[in-house]
Amino acid sequence: MLKLRKKTTAPTKKSKTNPVKSIKTKSRKKNALLEADLYPPVKKLLEKQGYDVKSEIGAADVVARRGDDAPIIVELKTTFSLTLFHQAIARLAVSDTVYIAVFRKSGKAFYKSLRANIKLCRRLGIGLITVHPTTKAAEIHIDPGPYKPRKSAVKSKRLLKEFEQRVGDPNTGGQTSSGLITSYRQNALKCLVALCHNGPMKASNVKDITGVENARNIMSNNHYGWFERVSRGIYALSPAGLSAINSYKDAIEGLQLEET
Repeated sequence: MLKLRKKTTAPTKKSKTNPVKSIKTKSRKKNALLEADLYPPVKKLLEKQGYDVKSEIGAADVVARRGDDAPIIVELKTTFSLTLFHQAIARLAVSDTVYIAVFRKSGKAFYKSLRANIKLCRRLGIGLITVHPTTKAAEIHIDPGPYKPRKSAVKSKRLLKEFEQRVGDPNTGGQTSSGLITSYRQNALKCLVALCHNGPMKASNVKDITGVENARNIMSNNHYGWFERVSRGIYALSPAGLSAINSYKDAIEGLQLEET
């Protein structure tokens, strides 16, 4: 009789866990900032100003009252988000005094974001509070209030000037600034075409041919590297300018220039 050989099973490998990584993960979760961590500093800030403060009243994260004053509402989020602003705007239907509160971070990126969001809060009529994640100090950056934007006459004039001077609509809305066909670039292209057709010329002649009042400055400053001065007051195309004739073929055709 044949003896059956017992089937041997290969020993299973025990999964190795990295204790250091595990400790780091637990530590990171333990130290994670939560919305609830914002409440005590914000409450302390408001109580110092004589408010009675309570959390989670209706849809609001924080509600504060002082005597017969209108209620203050504060919406909490660990960081700036579109949802946070949506919530704050919705609370304006309940009170005119609405704040948002986020944790204050370090670094240029946050300070840039903070400046931008202060402007946004000002326009929306809501306040902004930040809380330091370590010291738990709460700081008010802007109070709620009506906003009337100041118009810049200089910026408005610059916008209208660019609109009037630009020939046609050579750009696509939403494209990056690199390669945009501005009125300045169009004027430079006019000078480029004039020199291409006529060879080296005086700046005054380029001005007369193209109708570009600042032709001399455009060629002298040579912002795009298309021109070179061959003698006093006389300009010609540089190698980059010759190349630009083909590169900007569509833009030049859009100018509808007549050969001179």
